[in-house]
Amino acid sequence: MLHDLITPSVQHALDLAGIFVFAISGALLAVRKNFDVFGMAVLAEITALGGGLLRDLVIGAVPPAAFTDLGYFSTPLVATALVFFLHPQVERIQGAVNVFDAAGLGLFCVTGTTKAYDHGLGLTASAALGLATAVGGGVLRDVLANEVPSLLRWDRDLYAVPAMVGAAVVALCIRFDALNGLTSGLAVVTAFALRLLAMRFHWRAPRAWRRRSSGAGH
Repeated sequence: MLHDLITPSVQHALDLAGIFVFAISGALLAVRKNFDVFGMAVLAEITALGGGLLRDLVIGAVPPAAFTDLGYFSTPLVATALVFFLHPQVERIQGAVNVFDAAGLGLFCVTGTTKAYDHGLGLTASAALGLATAVGGGVLRDVLANEVPSLLRWDRDLYAVPAMVGAAVVALCIRFDALNGLTSGLAVVTAFALRLLAMRFHWRAPRAWRRRSSGAGH
């Protein structure tokens, strides 16, 4: 089991790091949407905990960690307070949201995959659930903020693919008994870097082959 490769304390620290950066992205989006402090807290909590909650319910880790670990619940509140007092200038908020979201994406695809495998899922299923862990909170965040989730928009830069790559790297490391703190960190950085590169160079997934667009000029 993965407890022999990554200690529970390291797993917990990675979870909290992912929760914090996702909560930052949620709170920053709330600022951009002109939400009040309660709305900021709600968006931070759902962004940070939504994917992990889905993961825990699927693997049968109940009650979910979000309801049994005070750190999981309080960390988004700390992030909300930080953003409330120290958020960037309005014109820079979108860039900050994207960077923090990319960091959370990388962290959660790794922790989601490792936890799923530790609860008995196979490598492919674990990687799939790692992807769901990474993107679930962002999808819920966008829905609550009345935006079409980035995951579903063809005109947005690659979002799920970097998480898929990060989860696949973890699965391969598990397969070859090479998963440790260093390789886990490399998987996080890989997903994070791919997401940043996708935003920088506007990499996008292809649409249907020979699709006829109904919009003029598209």
